[in-house]
Amino acid sequence: MELHRVVALVRPPQAEFELASAAEVFGLDRPHLPSRYAFTVCTERPGIVPTKAGGCALAVTEGLEALERADTVLVPAWAGKDSEASPAVLEAVRAAHARGARMVAICTGAFLLAEAGLLEGRRATTHWRYADELAARYPGVEVDCDALYVDLGDIATSAGTAAGIDLCLHLVRRDHGAGLAGRIARHMVMPPHREGGQRQYAVGAAGEPSESLGAVLEWAAERLHEPLAVEDLAERGRVSVRTLARRFDEQLGVSPGKWLLSQRISAAQALLEDTDLPIEAIAVRVGLSSALNLRRRFRDRLGTTPAAYRRAFGRTAGGAAAGG
Repeated sequence: MELHRVVALVRPPQAEFELASAAEVFGLDRPHLPSRYAFTVCTERPGIVPTKAGGCALAVTEGLEALERADTVLVPAWAGKDSEASPAVLEAVRAAHARGARMVAICTGAFLLAEAGLLEGRRATTHWRYADELAARYPGVEVDCDALYVDLGDIATSAGTAAGIDLCLHLVRRDHGAGLAGRIARHMVMPPHREGGQRQYAVGAAGEPSESLGAVLEWAAERLHEPLAVEDLAERGRVSVRTLARRFDEQLGVSPGKWLLSQRISAAQALLEDTDLPIEAIAVRVGLSSALNLRRRFRDRLGTTPAAYRRAFGRTAGGAAAGG
């Protein structure tokens, strides 16, 4: 299989965490996992690129010509977002997008894509601290200040720091399935999947501490095979259904029912990839009761069928013949 080429475009002083996060997902050679990506870093003027922390720097040997070979162009935060990018950078970014490269921006990287005109009339996100500034500077961009990440297919943007990891794992999931993304996440000791529509931060009322949902989420994730309802989650958390819904909205930005369905679908994806279980058995194992219901949920959420998903991402010999 030909490797998918991810090229990160950096600018001094570069934010280390965002670049390192992308490299961790796309660039590490893990002997126990299949290689699917080739990761490269480039900059307008190759050489020593200072970082924001100081005391260390990057030695970048590739120039903008690397973008001509990229399948994905990744902007891991954009230093000096208040100053204009050079015509050469803007031209290289536009040309990469025009020939079909996927454009990905983490945190303030969205400012470069907006300056290049790639976000005009489209939805995007960035770190919540800069969302108002992005909207004011580029009024044609529909800025979603709450989302962890927004994936439009050809362009994806994320909020800052950890949300960049969420987006990168989401892209692996989209490219190669939930199994590989989950194994990379486990290696990184990260949650395997956070929906892009979840809030960037908790928004509990001032003076009213918000109880963590962690224990309830862990309990539910271990019992997806059971016919769990929202009432069961509320009982486990020793709160009313109304209070549970408020905490889900505050902490995750989704309803309990939507979160539970998302977990069931993710579990079904992993079973389709890693086993040759029949579709009906998978539906029952993840709590979706029947193959018909699983197919409907897959179509609504993923735009495909369980059988087609297995053909695309399954690794078990003969798995695609197990039903559809």
